[in-house]
Amino acid sequence: MDTESGFYDGYDFHPCYEINNVSKTLGRTSSPICTLLYIFLGFLSVITVCGNLLVIISIVYFKQLHTPSNYLIVSLAVTDLLVGIVVFPLSMSFSLSFCLHFRDLFCKIRDSFDVVLSTTSIFNLCCISVDRYYAVCQPLAYRSKINTSVVLVMICMSWGVSVLVAIGFIVAELNQEKCQENCFSDVVLEKILAPIFSFYLPVIIMLYIYLRIYLVAQRQARSIQNAVKSGESVSNMERKATKTLAIVMGVFLMCWFPFFLCFSFQLLGGVSVPVYETLNWLTLSNSMLNPFIYAFFYCWFRSAFRIIISGKIFQVSTQLQLVLLRTTGQTRYSVVVME
Repeated sequence: MDTESGFYDGYDFHPCYEINNVSKTLGRTSSPICTLLYIFLGFLSVITVCGNLLVIISIVYFKQLHTPSNYLIVSLAVTDLLVGIVVFPLSMSFSLSFCLHFRDLFCKIRDSFDVVLSTTSIFNLCCISVDRYYAVCQPLAYRSKINTSVVLVMICMSWGVSVLVAIGFIVAELNQEKCQENCFSDVVLEKILAPIFSFYLPVIIMLYIYLRIYLVAQRQARSIQNAVKSGESVSNMERKATKTLAIVMGVFLMCWFPFFLCFSFQLLGGVSVPVYETLNWLTLSNSMLNPFIYAFFYCWFRSAFRIIISGKIFQVSTQLQLVLLRTTGQTRYSVVVME
């Protein structure tokens, strides 16, 4: 394999690799830190797979969860599941540090899956924000605006656009290997246009939508306050809405924004390999956190999870049904086991 000569010569930029200063080659090491790192990353992969599997099984098995809104969550869970099954192992075997030194076939395969699945995950999150906008801001038109056909179109567009972005990214990368320094248009496509369409534009859309949701939720809370004169309950509603939206956008930006900011700054140089590698794993960890954010917040999902984890889902004689219970003036969901 060919290496990029002079690339971080003599700098131990990854605990599982070391550079020979004489031969300029990159070799693997089996240090204790490397072993602990792989155990930790393997643990993250297992959590990602298990969490998203729970979401998929819950929605597929319980017919009461077969709604257009939950189909978007299934699409997100499938994407994140593939990240845990495919991208995590490939990134462990062919890390970013390794692929910066060796540009072999497996690195290109890793990059392709990473770009497609990561971009699809972001687009799914954007589609979920659109669904929440209609549910909160236009509740009367929600069922007509967001139906199964519309959701399927949104899912197909998320996957289709992600594949196109990945194709453009890979083509630009291959052209750079051929033209070396005389390929300004390919650098613009890979370093500027790809991040804009795969991250910055969806982020702007999500920020705008969630801001609109927050403002509408506050107006609705004030209307309820004027109607029922219950300032304490309205204050709790406002705090809950603010907390939920802050967690949704906060976790998303925490995982994704540093990497794309670093990716954009590559044009200016000065981005170290350890930082780039760490931020890449931070983006992948978003696939582990999504099930907790977009599913575990809903009590009917938590009830379904308890049935699945306890093994009652395998009892043939047991009928599992989600029913709506109303207690103390509040609405909540739970699972009823009917023999």
